[in-house]
Order: sequence, then C-alpha cells, then structure tokens
Amino acid sequence: MSAQPHIIEPGAPATSCVIWLHGLGADCFDFVPVVQALGLPQNHGVRFVFPQAPTRPVTINGGFPMPCWYDILGMSPARAINQAHMDEAVAQVKGLVADQQAKGIMPNRVILAGFSQGGAVVLTTAVHSGLPLAGVMALSTYCPDLGSLLRSAKQNTAKPPIFCAHGRADDVLPMSMGLEAHDLLKAAGHDTEWHEYAMAHEVCPQEIADIRRWLMALLAL
Repeated sequence: MSAQPHIIEPGAPATSCVIWLHGLGADCFDFVPVVQALGLPQNHGVRFVFPQAPTRPVTINGGFPMPCWYDILGMSPARAINQAHMDEAVAQVKGLVADQQAKGIMPNRVILAGFSQGGAVVLTTAVHSGLPLAGVMALSTYCPDLGSLLRSAKQNTAKPPIFCAHGRADDVLPMSMGLEAHDLLKAAGHDTEWHEYAMAHEVCPQEIADIRRWLMALLAL
C-alpha cells in the first residue's frame, strides 16, 4: 500500500493541479520548497500533489533499500529496469489523475512533473496513457524504451507540451540521455522546450524561473 501523497492546496479554489514525482532515494517533500520559490500569483489556484515512492531494494546500489519508483538492474548500455515496478508507478500516477478528475479538475488542467527517476515515470505515463494532459515537466531525466513506447502509441493520442530541463554537468544521468528523450518526443509531434543549465543533477534558480514562466503560460495564471 503506497503512502498518501503530500498535498499543498492553493489559497484560492483549485482549478489545476501539478503532480510532482521525486527522484531515487528522495521523498515526497523533496520539491516542496520549489513551490514557494516559484512565486506564483497569490490566487493561482494550483494544487500541488507530491506522491511518495515505495521503499525497496535497488540492485545497482548493492540491494540497499531506498525510496524508488522502480528497481534499476543495470546501467549499461542503457538503464535496465524492473518493468513491473514501472507499470505499478504508471498505474499510481494515472490513479492520481483520476482522483483529481473526481475532484473536478480535468486531465487538461493537470501537469505531470518528475525529477530523474520520477521524470521517467511521468514521461512513460504521458505517452502510455494518451491522456489529454495540460503538460509534462521532465527534469534531469530520461525515458526507458521511449522509442518503442512512441511507436506503439495511437496516432490520434494526445500529445501534451513537454518542458525538458537538464544540467550540463549531470554525472548521474548524462545530459545526452535527456536530449535523446526530448528529440524523440519532438519528432513524435509533442510541443517541446529544451533547457540546459550549468548545474549537476539538481535544480537551479534559472530553471525555477523558466518553470514559472512555462506554468504561467500553460495554465493562463
């Protein structure tokens, strides 16, 4: 049974939602400070939902248990993952979108966001589900088997806009992996933005400013 997500309600009635997934070894509070740093308008109406990944052994970390959306079995030549875990994570995110819809926020007012491993989950969810989402934020991330996912997606499926950001000095997930995902998504017809920064596997103030601009335009805040 997964833990309940951490939720930040807006001061005004919620009219949109950002579901934001943390990375490997982190927790649901990891990106909470970013909400305040975004400095959205006072009556922005954006609900932020931060789900928590289950704690399980991670093969590439010597089997040490830590919060993770899926086990990583190997690093080379590309990430080898536990597909059943990924399927569980995708189902969890789809459930969160459905929960927002039950609360009156339609998928076209929902943004999926994820950092690192969390980004891989939200990209997989967006492509696999075909939901008419407002958009996707893919931060310092990649997407396992994205090419085959895109090929199997229905031609008339929704193609939400995607904000991609990566650090040029990322020594955890090389920027080339993020750029490859961006290029595949762009070629598949998604409205993509690519941003790179002088940072490692992290977020930086300029990135937060760019996310703010993108969110404000996308949600007409």
